[in-house]
Amino acid sequence: MITLGIESSCDETSVAILRDTTVIKNGIYSQTEHSQFGGVVPEIASRAHLEKIDHLTETVFAETDIKIKDIDLISVTDSPGLAGALLVGVSFALGLHTTLNKPITGINHLEGHIFSVLLENPDLSFPFLALVVSGGHTAIYTVHDTGKYELLGQTVDDAAGEAFDKVGKMLGFTYPAGRSIELEASMVQNEKSITFPVARISSNNLNFSFSGLKTAVKYFIKDKNVQFINENRSRICFAFQKAVIDSLSNNLASAVKSTKIRRIALVGGVACNQSLRDALQKRFGTDIRFPSPQLCTDNAAMIALAGYNRYRKKQLRFPTMNPSAPL
Repeated sequence: MITLGIESSCDETSVAILRDTTVIKNGIYSQTEHSQFGGVVPEIASRAHLEKIDHLTETVFAETDIKIKDIDLISVTDSPGLAGALLVGVSFALGLHTTLNKPITGINHLEGHIFSVLLENPDLSFPFLALVVSGGHTAIYTVHDTGKYELLGQTVDDAAGEAFDKVGKMLGFTYPAGRSIELEASMVQNEKSITFPVARISSNNLNFSFSGLKTAVKYFIKDKNVQFINENRSRICFAFQKAVIDSLSNNLASAVKSTKIRRIALVGGVACNQSLRDALQKRFGTDIRFPSPQLCTDNAAMIALAGYNRYRKKQLRFPTMNPSAPL
Protein backbone atom coordinates (compact mmCIF):
# COMPACT_ATOMS: atom_id res chain seq x y z
CA MET A 1 0.00 0.00 0.00
CA ILE A 2 1.36 3.43 -0.97
CA THR A 3 0.63 6.31 1.44
CA LEU A 4 1.36 9.96 0.69
CA GLY A 5 2.01 12.03 3.81
CA ILE A 6 1.76 15.84 3.94
CA GLU A 7 2.90 17.99 6.89
CA SER A 8 2.73 21.80 7.12
CA SER A 9 1.68 22.61 10.67
CA CYS A 10 4.45 25.09 11.50
CA ASP A 11 7.71 25.95 9.70
CA GLU A 12 8.59 22.68 7.97
CA THR A 13 7.06 21.74 4.63
CA SER A 14 7.26 17.98 4.26
CA VAL A 15 6.02 15.38 1.79
CA ALA A 16 6.69 11.65 2.22
CA ILE A 17 5.90 8.38 0.51
CA LEU A 18 5.54 5.13 2.45
CA ARG A 19 5.13 1.62 1.06
CA ASP A 20 3.23 -0.02 3.91
CA THR A 21 5.45 0.95 6.88
CA THR A 22 8.67 1.50 4.94
CA VAL A 23 9.78 5.04 4.16
CA ILE A 24 10.49 5.40 0.44
CA LYS A 25 11.10 9.14 0.53
CA ASN A 26 10.76 11.81 3.22
CA GLY A 27 11.29 15.29 1.76
CA ILE A 28 11.59 18.21 4.19
CA TYR A 29 12.03 21.91 3.57
CA SER A 30 12.92 23.83 6.75
CA GLN A 31 12.20 27.54 6.77
CA THR A 32 15.36 29.27 8.02
CA GLU A 33 14.03 32.78 7.36
CA HIS A 34 12.39 32.95 10.80
CA SER A 35 15.72 33.14 12.65
CA GLN A 36 15.98 36.88 11.99
CA PHE A 37 12.68 37.44 13.81
CA GLY A 38 13.44 35.32 16.87
CA GLY A 39 10.51 32.97 16.22
CA VAL A 40 8.09 31.69 13.61
CA VAL A 41 6.11 34.42 11.84
CA PRO A 42 2.79 32.81 10.81
CA GLU A 43 2.28 34.84 7.63
CA ILE A 44 5.82 34.13 6.39
CA ALA A 45 5.42 30.44 7.23
CA SER A 46 2.17 30.18 5.28
CA ARG A 47 3.66 31.89 2.24
CA ALA A 48 6.72 29.63 2.30
CA HIS A 49 4.52 26.51 2.45
CA LEU A 50 2.52 27.80 -0.50
CA GLU A 51 5.68 28.40 -2.51
CA LYS A 52 7.32 25.05 -1.72
CA ILE A 53 4.66 22.34 -1.37
CA ASP A 54 3.95 21.74 -5.05
CA HIS A 55 7.61 21.66 -6.08
CA LEU A 56 8.55 19.49 -3.09
CA THR A 57 5.85 16.97 -4.02
CA GLU A 58 7.08 16.83 -7.60
CA THR A 59 10.66 16.34 -6.40
CA VAL A 60 9.73 13.53 -4.00
CA PHE A 61 7.95 11.57 -6.72
CA ALA A 62 10.70 12.30 -9.26
CA GLU A 63 13.26 10.70 -6.92
CA THR A 64 11.28 7.44 -6.66
CA ASP A 65 9.83 4.95 -9.12
CA ILE A 66 6.32 5.74 -7.86
CA LYS A 67 3.84 7.84 -9.81
CA ILE A 68 1.32 10.07 -8.07
CA LYS A 69 -1.54 8.06 -9.59
CA ASP A 70 -0.18 4.99 -7.78
CA ILE A 71 -0.88 6.26 -4.26
CA ASP A 72 -3.58 4.49 -2.27
CA LEU A 73 -4.05 6.95 0.60
CA ILE A 74 -3.44 10.63 1.35
CA SER A 75 -2.61 11.45 4.98
CA VAL A 76 -2.39 15.13 5.98
CA THR A 77 -1.82 17.04 9.22
CA ASP A 78 -4.99 19.01 9.97
CA SER A 79 -4.42 19.90 13.64
CA PRO A 80 -3.00 21.46 15.76
CA GLY A 81 -0.72 24.16 14.34
CA LEU A 82 -0.65 27.59 12.71
CA ALA A 83 -3.95 28.20 10.95
CA GLY A 84 -2.49 29.52 7.69
CA ALA A 85 0.19 26.84 7.58
CA LEU A 86 -2.35 24.05 8.13
CA LEU A 87 -4.61 25.57 5.49
CA VAL A 88 -1.91 25.21 2.82
CA GLY A 89 -1.30 21.53 3.52
CA VAL A 90 -4.96 20.58 3.93
CA SER A 91 -6.00 22.48 0.78
CA PHE A 92 -3.22 20.83 -1.23
CA ALA A 93 -4.19 17.38 0.06
CA LEU A 94 -7.87 17.95 -0.68
CA GLY A 95 -6.97 19.04 -4.21
CA LEU A 96 -5.13 15.75 -4.75
CA HIS A 97 -8.00 13.83 -3.15
CA THR A 98 -10.50 15.40 -5.54
CA THR A 99 -8.31 15.06 -8.63
CA LEU A 100 -7.08 11.52 -8.02
CA ASN A 101 -10.22 10.21 -6.26
CA LYS A 102 -8.09 8.63 -3.53
CA PRO A 103 -9.00 8.07 0.14
CA ILE A 104 -7.85 10.82 2.52
CA THR A 105 -7.49 11.14 6.27
CA GLY A 106 -6.70 13.99 8.63
CA ILE A 107 -4.03 13.37 11.27
CA ASN A 108 -3.39 15.16 14.54
CA HIS A 109 0.19 16.42 14.57
CA LEU A 110 0.84 14.94 18.04
CA GLU A 111 -0.42 11.57 16.86
CA GLY A 112 2.12 11.82 14.05
CA HIS A 113 4.94 12.43 16.54
CA ILE A 114 3.87 9.40 18.56
CA PHE A 115 3.97 7.22 15.45
CA SER A 116 7.40 8.55 14.44
CA VAL A 117 9.03 6.13 16.87
CA LEU A 118 7.31 3.15 15.21
CA LEU A 119 8.93 3.86 11.85
CA GLU A 120 12.18 2.42 13.22
CA ASN A 121 10.88 0.47 16.23
CA PRO A 122 8.04 -1.68 14.87
CA ASP A 123 8.50 -4.08 17.79
CA LEU A 124 7.34 -1.44 20.29
CA SER A 125 4.01 -2.88 21.33
CA PHE A 126 0.89 -1.27 22.77
CA PRO A 127 0.36 0.02 25.36
CA PHE A 128 3.33 2.34 25.82
CA LEU A 129 4.01 5.75 27.31
CA ALA A 130 4.83 8.62 24.97
CA LEU A 131 6.68 11.70 26.20
CA VAL A 132 6.04 14.34 23.54
CA VAL A 133 8.50 17.24 23.83
CA SER A 134 8.63 20.00 21.24
CA GLY A 135 8.54 23.76 20.78
CA GLY A 136 4.79 23.87 21.19
CA HIS A 137 3.97 20.80 23.28
CA THR A 138 5.15 18.93 26.36
CA ALA A 139 2.93 16.07 27.47
CA ILE A 140 2.84 12.43 28.57
CA TYR A 141 0.31 10.06 27.01
CA THR A 142 -0.59 6.45 27.48
CA VAL A 143 -0.83 5.07 23.94
CA HIS A 144 -3.30 2.20 24.22
CA ASP A 145 -3.65 1.62 20.48
CA THR A 146 -4.06 3.51 17.21
CA GLY A 147 -6.53 6.31 17.95
CA LYS A 148 -6.66 5.58 21.69
CA TYR A 149 -4.60 8.08 23.69
CA GLU A 150 -4.88 9.02 27.37
CA LEU A 151 -3.37 12.31 28.50
CA LEU A 152 -1.53 11.87 31.80
CA GLY A 153 0.05 15.31 32.11
CA GLN A 154 0.99 18.37 30.09
CA THR A 155 2.61 21.76 30.48
CA VAL A 156 0.49 24.42 32.15
CA ASP A 157 2.50 27.24 30.54
CA ASP A 158 5.58 27.10 28.31
CA ALA A 159 6.53 23.97 26.41
CA ALA A 160 10.07 22.69 26.99
CA GLY A 161 11.19 23.65 23.49
CA GLU A 162 9.69 27.11 23.93
CA ALA A 163 11.67 27.52 27.16
CA PHE A 164 14.87 26.58 25.31
CA ASP A 165 14.18 29.24 22.68
CA LYS A 166 13.31 31.97 25.20
CA VAL A 167 16.33 31.27 27.40
CA GLY A 168 18.48 31.08 24.29
CA LYS A 169 17.34 34.55 23.31
CA MET A 170 18.33 35.85 26.76
CA LEU A 171 21.80 34.37 26.28
CA GLY A 172 22.27 35.78 22.80
CA PHE A 173 21.56 32.73 20.65
CA THR A 174 19.61 32.93 17.41
CA TYR A 175 16.28 31.12 16.92
CA PRO A 176 15.88 28.19 17.21
CA ALA A 177 18.15 27.98 20.24
CA GLY A 178 17.80 24.36 21.40
CA ARG A 179 20.81 23.04 19.55
CA SER A 180 22.97 26.02 20.57
CA ILE A 181 22.16 25.52 24.27
CA GLU A 182 22.86 21.81 23.96
CA LEU A 183 26.28 22.41 22.37
CA GLU A 184 27.16 25.10 24.91
CA ALA A 185 26.11 22.88 27.81
CA SER A 186 28.22 19.99 26.47
CA MET A 187 31.34 22.01 27.30
CA VAL A 188 30.61 21.46 31.01
CA GLN A 189 30.96 18.04 32.63
CA ASN A 190 29.15 18.92 35.84
CA GLU A 191 27.86 22.12 37.39
CA LYS A 192 26.83 22.53 41.02
CA SER A 193 27.49 26.19 41.73
CA ILE A 194 24.65 27.29 39.43
CA THR A 195 21.29 25.57 39.88
CA PHE A 196 17.77 26.34 38.73
CA PRO A 197 14.46 25.07 40.18
CA VAL A 198 12.72 21.96 38.92
CA ALA A 199 8.99 22.66 39.08
CA ARG A 200 6.53 20.08 40.33
CA ILE A 201 2.95 21.25 40.01
CA SER A 202 1.38 18.77 42.39
CA SER A 203 1.96 15.28 43.71
CA ASN A 204 -1.48 14.41 42.35
CA ASN A 205 -0.76 15.05 38.67
CA LEU A 206 1.97 14.82 36.05
CA ASN A 207 1.74 18.34 34.66
CA PHE A 208 4.82 20.37 33.75
CA SER A 209 5.74 24.03 34.17
CA PHE A 210 8.74 25.73 32.59
CA SER A 211 7.74 29.38 32.97
CA GLY A 212 9.25 29.60 36.45
CA LEU A 213 12.50 28.08 35.23
CA LYS A 214 12.65 30.62 32.42
CA THR A 215 12.05 33.42 34.93
CA ALA A 216 14.75 32.05 37.24
CA VAL A 217 17.30 32.24 34.44
CA LYS A 218 16.12 35.75 33.58
CA TYR A 219 16.65 37.02 37.14
CA PHE A 220 19.95 35.17 37.50
CA ILE A 221 21.48 37.02 34.56
CA LYS A 222 19.57 40.28 35.10
CA ASP A 223 22.26 42.04 37.13
CA LYS A 224 25.22 40.26 35.55
CA ASN A 225 27.49 42.12 33.18
CA VAL A 226 28.30 40.98 29.66
CA GLN A 227 31.69 39.61 30.68
CA PHE A 228 30.16 37.40 33.37
CA ILE A 229 27.56 36.01 30.96
CA ASN A 230 30.16 35.35 28.26
CA GLU A 231 32.48 33.60 30.72
CA ASN A 232 29.71 31.53 32.30
CA ARG A 233 27.35 30.91 29.37
CA SER A 234 28.21 27.20 29.24
CA ARG A 235 27.56 26.75 32.95
CA ILE A 236 24.24 28.60 32.73
CA CYS A 237 23.20 26.47 29.75
CA PHE A 238 24.19 23.29 31.57
CA ALA A 239 22.19 24.22 34.68
CA PHE A 240 19.13 25.25 32.65
CA GLN A 241 19.20 22.13 30.47
CA LYS A 242 19.62 19.91 33.54
CA ALA A 243 16.54 21.45 35.16
CA VAL A 244 14.49 20.73 32.03
CA ILE A 245 15.78 17.16 31.81
CA ASP A 246 15.15 16.50 35.51
CA SER A 247 11.57 17.74 35.19
CA LEU A 248 10.88 15.52 32.18
CA SER A 249 12.59 12.50 33.73
CA ASN A 250 10.89 12.83 37.13
CA ASN A 251 7.39 13.06 35.68
CA LEU A 252 8.07 10.20 33.33
CA ALA A 253 9.23 8.05 36.23
CA SER A 254 6.01 8.92 38.08
CA ALA A 255 3.99 7.94 34.99
CA VAL A 256 5.75 4.57 34.86
CA LYS A 257 5.03 4.02 38.55
CA SER A 258 1.35 4.94 38.30
CA THR A 259 0.56 3.05 35.08
CA LYS A 260 2.93 0.08 35.57
CA ILE A 261 3.85 0.50 31.89
CA ARG A 262 7.60 0.38 31.28
CA ARG A 263 7.64 0.70 27.47
CA ILE A 264 8.40 4.34 26.69
CA ALA A 265 8.84 6.53 23.60
CA LEU A 266 10.48 9.96 23.60
CA VAL A 267 9.28 11.93 20.57
CA GLY A 268 9.11 15.50 19.25
CA GLY A 269 11.71 18.04 18.25
CA VAL A 270 13.39 18.23 21.68
CA ALA A 271 13.92 14.45 21.50
CA CYS A 272 16.93 15.31 19.31
CA ASN A 273 18.72 16.52 22.45
CA GLN A 274 21.42 13.95 23.16
CA SER A 275 21.76 14.89 26.83
CA LEU A 276 18.05 14.23 27.30
CA ARG A 277 18.35 10.91 25.49
CA ASP A 278 21.34 9.89 27.59
CA ALA A 279 19.65 10.85 30.86
CA LEU A 280 16.46 8.95 30.06
CA GLN A 281 18.36 5.93 28.80
CA LYS A 282 20.41 5.89 32.00
CA ARG A 283 17.22 5.99 34.07
CA PHE A 284 14.96 3.70 32.02
CA GLY A 285 17.45 1.50 30.15
CA THR A 286 16.33 -0.39 27.07
CA ASP A 287 12.68 0.26 27.90
CA ILE A 288 12.87 3.66 26.20
CA ARG A 289 12.95 4.18 22.43
CA PHE A 290 13.73 7.23 20.31
CA PRO A 291 13.21 8.11 16.65
CA SER A 292 16.24 9.11 14.60
CA PRO A 293 16.92 12.86 14.84
CA GLN A 294 15.53 13.48 11.34
CA LEU A 295 12.27 11.86 12.43
CA CYS A 296 12.02 13.87 15.68
CA THR A 297 11.39 17.17 13.91
CA ASP A 298 8.19 17.78 11.96
CA ASN A 299 8.07 15.43 8.98
CA ALA A 300 5.52 13.80 6.69
CA ALA A 301 6.73 10.21 7.14
CA MET A 302 5.25 10.10 10.64
CA ILE A 303 1.98 11.55 9.32
CA ALA A 304 1.88 8.93 6.59
CA LEU A 305 2.45 6.08 9.06
CA ALA A 306 -0.28 7.37 11.37
CA GLY A 307 -2.63 7.52 8.37
CA TYR A 308 -1.66 4.02 7.25
CA ASN A 309 -2.43 2.64 10.72
CA ARG A 310 -5.76 4.46 10.80
CA TYR A 311 -6.59 2.96 7.40
CA ARG A 312 -5.86 -0.55 8.69
CA LYS A 313 -8.06 0.11 11.73
CA LYS A 314 -10.85 1.59 9.57
CA GLN A 315 -10.48 4.90 11.46
CA LEU A 316 -10.14 7.32 8.55
CA ARG A 317 -11.61 10.77 9.16
CA PHE A 318 -12.08 13.56 6.65
CA PRO A 319 -9.60 16.41 7.30
CA THR A 320 -11.07 19.10 9.54
CA MET A 321 -8.66 21.94 10.14
CA ASN A 322 -8.46 22.84 13.84
CA PRO A 323 -5.38 24.88 14.91
CA SER A 324 -5.91 24.19 18.63
CA ALA A 325 -7.25 20.63 18.65
CA PRO A 326 -6.00 18.36 21.45
CA LEU A 327 -4.95 14.80 20.76
